[in-house]
Amino acid sequence: MSTRKAPGRPLVVKLGGSLAGSMELKAWLEVLSRDGGGRAVVVPGGGPFADQVRQAQQDLGFDDATAHHLAILAMEQFGRVLAALSPGLILADSRRAIEQALADGKVPVWLAVPMTLGRPEIAESWDVTSDSLAAWLAGAIDARRLVLVKAAAPAAAPVTAGELARQGLVDPAFPGFQASSGVEAFCLGPGQQDCLKLALQSDGAPGGSMVCRS
Repeated sequence: MSTRKAPGRPLVVKLGGSLAGSMELKAWLEVLSRDGGGRAVVVPGGGPFADQVRQAQQDLGFDDATAHHLAILAMEQFGRVLAALSPGLILADSRRAIEQALADGKVPVWLAVPMTLGRPEIAESWDVTSDSLAAWLAGAIDARRLVLVKAAAPAAAPVTAGELARQGLVDPAFPGFQASSGVEAFCLGPGQQDCLKLALQSDGAPGGSMVCRS
C-alpha cells in the first residue's frame, strides 16, 4: 500500500453493513487497503449490529432517539471489525483524525458518534442511516465524491437518489442529504471492485451507477 499523501480531496466510501459475512467484503477491503491509503475515508454500515438494535427496540420499546444513538454505535462496531480485518485501515472519530490518517497514507474508518450526535440537521430517526450519514460526512469534509458499496446495485445507470430510496437501496433521508452535501455520488455492487480501484488510482469517476440528485 502506498504511504504517500494523495493530492486533492478524498473519496468517501460507504461499505454497506449487508456486506458483513459476504464473500465480497474481503475483495472490497483488499482494494481499499492496497489503493486507498491517503485517498479514501470509509463509512461503515451498521450491518448485523444495527439489526440487533432494531430487534431490541421492538422487544423493549425504547424511543427513537435511543435507537438512533445505538444504531450509530452499531456502525462503530462494524467499523472496528473492518479495521481489525484489514491493514492500513485506522479508526478516526473527528475531522482532525481523518485528516491526519489521510496525511499518513492510511485509510480512516469513521467512528460517527462524536461528530453526529445532537446535530439539529440529523434527525434521530430510522429514516437516517449510514447512507445519509456518509453523504453528510462527504459534505462536512469536502470530499470529491461519495461511493456507496452495496450488496446489490441498481439496474439502471444513472439513477436518481429518490429512485434508490424507493428501491430501498438507501434510506428515505438520503436524497436530501446528498443534495445538501453538494457531492457527486455513485453506487457500486457485486464484482465492481475494479471501478473503485480505478477511481482511487486515477482520481477519476468510479463508474457504476451515478446517483443524480433530482
